[in-house]
Amino acid sequence: MPPATVPPPPTAETLHQISLLLADLLPSTLSVTSFAARWQVLRSKLGAVQTLTAEINDSPHWSDNPLLPTLLPALLSTLRRTDILCHHCCGEAAGRGKLLMQSDLDMATGWLSKQINDLELLLRSGVLHHSTAIVLSRPNSASSKEELTFFVRDLFARLQIGGLEFKLKALDSLIQLLIEDSKSAMIVAREGDMRCLTSLLDSSGDESVRELAVHAVSLLVAAGDFPRKCVFEEGALGPLLRIIECSSVQVKERAAMAVEFITADHDNAWAISAYGGVPVLIELCKSGSLIAQSYAVGAIRNVSVVEDIRAALAEEGAVPVLIDLLVSGNASAQGKSANCISVLASTSDKIRNLLLQEKGLQKLVQLFYECPVAETVEHVLRAIYSFSDDEMSNRILSESTMFIVQLADLIKLGKNIRLQHIAASLLAKLSISDRNKIVIAGCMGSLVRLMEAVKPDGVQEVAAKALTSLLSVKPNRKELVRDEKSLMRLAQMLDPRFEVLSKKSPVSVVAAIMAGGSHGCRKRLVAAGVHGHLQRLVEMDVVGAKKALQRLSGNRLTSLFSRTWRD
Repeated sequence: MPPATVPPPPTAETLHQISLLLADLLPSTLSVTSFAARWQVLRSKLGAVQTLTAEINDSPHWSDNPLLPTLLPALLSTLRRTDILCHHCCGEAAGRGKLLMQSDLDMATGWLSKQINDLELLLRSGVLHHSTAIVLSRPNSASSKEELTFFVRDLFARLQIGGLEFKLKALDSLIQLLIEDSKSAMIVAREGDMRCLTSLLDSSGDESVRELAVHAVSLLVAAGDFPRKCVFEEGALGPLLRIIECSSVQVKERAAMAVEFITADHDNAWAISAYGGVPVLIELCKSGSLIAQSYAVGAIRNVSVVEDIRAALAEEGAVPVLIDLLVSGNASAQGKSANCISVLASTSDKIRNLLLQEKGLQKLVQLFYECPVAETVEHVLRAIYSFSDDEMSNRILSESTMFIVQLADLIKLGKNIRLQHIAASLLAKLSISDRNKIVIAGCMGSLVRLMEAVKPDGVQEVAAKALTSLLSVKPNRKELVRDEKSLMRLAQMLDPRFEVLSKKSPVSVVAAIMAGGSHGCRKRLVAAGVHGHLQRLVEMDVVGAKKALQRLSGNRLTSLFSRTWRD
């Protein structure tokens, strides 16, 4: 009795049947005379199928791949239908309805084109050459680049070829990969088919697939510039905006997050108008969840840098919505709204006037008093600074003792140099009364320390301007020179050997101290070594040094002459 033979697996049997059928079908097509042009196209498709199936058969692990049990039976079915059409176009059967036959041939060509594309994709991915093609373990931080690349290619092969179950599992694996290792986004964007992924955002597809695709896209665009660029260039922005209009709360939030990250690139911001996104974002700010509102106002802030979009924001009623978020939004939405208001108020007089009409300045000041979040406070102060160009707004702010004191407290607190910087900028810009200058004299030592800061850019200059403003009243000048630490810092900043800082700012402060000609101030400055430093700075042609030295020396000469006359 011959040994029992093990039946081949179903996939191998299907591939064998395909090979046999192609071996008969291809020669048969050569004798077809009806619809010759269409059969020429079909013959080329059949030849491509024969080449691809032979390549699959030569791949070492093709029988383990979970996609082929779906692909190969569908291909075999198409070939059988093509074989039937071949018989119809030969002999007496050729008299069948011409239009019907043309339609059937075109359909067969379309099916074969799709199946050829799927087979080519599977072969290009390289997954048929790996023994792990049945169940892939998700790469971790210790995985090699090659392992991660293979995993990503396999995921996208399943997204493009597989049915619903394959797509859902592939998307879930992709999401987990991006959550656990954000650095993998670079390889995903480079090796994966971003067009395939963005096509899954289409509203005509399966809802569960679309929801996972939105999640994956939101993680990708949040991971860096390159993934964000790839997703945008494959047309994700339009579908994401449509999803915001008609989806569940969680999906809207993720879609809005993706839109905010995409528009963070100024090269992409203009596209919001092309897709009609301005009213969509404004509506989300009105009616969305707190999380969605934060992302939506962040996207509005991003696109507000585009002049044409600023006009659209005003026309679509964005101004009152932004003002409302200062009061009703969470800390993130409040900060982004304030940031957006800052951009709008500093770039458009028209929108600044609209913001003032909506009592935007008053609500910003109130938020400044109440908000405990440093980042939000920074955005609020920058927005307030944008309003200070307006004469009436400047006067309102300058006359508010509470506001001035709060700015001084921020400077004295010294925990956040960005807050100190913007607070000093406001003190330098406002027309503060002499009485209020005396009230906040306690921040002068902190302003001197701020003059020593190298970053952020411009902080030394604004600290010096704020300080010289406060030194316009006599009590403050006397108080500053009595502060030994501040006086020593000022003298060190003037020392030519101390080359880290510009000399212009400390020179202007000395000139402001000596503006009143106080003998006591002169004496303390000379004792600290300021006179000698100024002499060397004059020799170095430092701007303002000569004037400051004249004031310091002039006061000394006047004092000597007065004493001689009295004697």
